[in-house]
Amino acid sequence: MTDPSTQYVQWFRQSSPYINAHRDKTFVIMFEGDAILDPNFTHIVQDIALLSSLGVRLVLVHGARPQIDGLLEHWQIRSQFHRDLRITDPMALTAVQAAVGMVKSDIEARLSVGLPNSPMHGARIRVISGNFVMAKPLGVIDGVDFQHTGEVRRIDHQAIKTLLDQRHIVLLSCMGYSPAGDMFNLAVEDVATQAAIDLKADKLIILGNHSGLHNEQGDTLPELTCAQLEQQQHHYSGEMRAHADASLRAIRRGVARVHLLSHSDNGALLQELFTREGRGTLISQQAYDHLRAANIEDVAGILQLLAPLEEQGILVRRSRELLEQEIQRFYVIERDGLITACAALYPYSAEQAELACVAVHPDYRGSDRGQQLLQQIEKEARQRHFQQLFVLTTRTAHWFIERGFVAGDVAELPQERQKLYNFQRNSKVFFKAL
Repeated sequence: MTDPSTQYVQWFRQSSPYINAHRDKTFVIMFEGDAILDPNFTHIVQDIALLSSLGVRLVLVHGARPQIDGLLEHWQIRSQFHRDLRITDPMALTAVQAAVGMVKSDIEARLSVGLPNSPMHGARIRVISGNFVMAKPLGVIDGVDFQHTGEVRRIDHQAIKTLLDQRHIVLLSCMGYSPAGDMFNLAVEDVATQAAIDLKADKLIILGNHSGLHNEQGDTLPELTCAQLEQQQHHYSGEMRAHADASLRAIRRGVARVHLLSHSDNGALLQELFTREGRGTLISQQAYDHLRAANIEDVAGILQLLAPLEEQGILVRRSRELLEQEIQRFYVIERDGLITACAALYPYSAEQAELACVAVHPDYRGSDRGQQLLQQIEKEARQRHFQQLFVLTTRTAHWFIERGFVAGDVAELPQERQKLYNFQRNSKVFFKAL
C-alpha cells in the first residue's frame, strides 16, 4: 500500500507545472444560484481562495435563479418564461434585485472568512463588485415582450483588468445596467461568456449540475474540440445545451479553453486545473493532445520518456548529444507541457526507412497515441516517397503485426542498418509496404 504522505508528495510535484502555468492567468468562473445552495459551495469558495493565493486572476460570475424563484413564490407571484428566459416584469425585477443582493452578500461573506482554524486563514481576499456590465433590453421576441430581461451590451473590461492587476477578485452578477439607469435581468451564461471574451480570459470555467457534457450512455466526455461539439450540440437540452452554446461562443471568440464541471463534486475545480486527467469536460479549439514535430526544447522530455524503456532493454540507449543531433527526425505528442509519446523516422535508402523510438508515457498507455504517431510517420514516409517502413522490436511484436507489419529477416534490412544490428539484443524485424 502506498504511504498517503508519499501520494501527497507525488501529487504536489505533478501539480507544480500547472501552478506555474496558471500564475497571472485570467480565469472567469461561472456558477448558478444552485451552486450557492449546495453544501459543497463552502469547498468551492476555499478552492477559489487557493487559486487566488497561487496568483490566478479571478472573475466570478454568479446567477440567482432559485433564489429569485423562492422570493416570487413567497410573494405569491407567478413568473412567466419564454425560450427558457424569464420575462422580467416590474415585480419580478424587484425579486431579482433582492435575490442578487442576498447572493452577492453571501459570496462576499464566505470569501471574507479568515479564522485560524479554517482553510481560509490568512487569505485576505478583497472582493470587488460594481456596475461593470452594460446591458440593453432583449426586446420583443415571437410577439413576447421580455420587459426588464436584457442581454449584455459590453463589459467594462479595462476597469476589471485594473482591479485584477491589484490582486482583487472581481464579482459580477446576472444584472446589468443601461446608460439611462435602467436595470436588466441577464442570463448568467451571457455575462460569463462576454466577460471571458472581453477580458481575453485564458479559461472560462462553468460550474453546473452536471459533471460536464455526457455521451448517449451518460458517461462524462473528458474533452471535446469545438468541431466535435458543433456536431453533437443538438443532442443536448436544458442546462447542458446552454453550457454547450456558451462554450462554443467563447471558443469561437478567442477564449482558449472552457471547462464544464459539477458544483456538487468536491475538489472538481482543483482536479480539473491541477491534474492531467482532469475531472469534467474540457472544450478547446484544437485537440488537447498536440501532435507535432519535435524541437530542441523537447530533448529533456523525450529522454525522460525513453529512459525507463532503455533501462528495461526495450529501446537502445541514446545520449543527449545524439538525440540533439537527430531531434529533427522525431515527432512528439504534448499534453500541457508533458511529452506523452514520441516516435522517429530514420531514412536508410531511397526506398526504406526505419520507424524507431516509439514510446508512450506509462500513464497514457492504452490510448491511441502510438497509433497517431504511426500514422504520422507513415504519412511523412509516403510524402518522401519511401516504399517500405521497417521496425526492430524485442517486446512489442504483436502491436506492429496488428497494424500491418509483416515479420522479416535481418538480411532484408538496408546494408547500413544491417551493420548496426545488435545480435545480442536479437530484435525481431518487421516490414510494412507503404
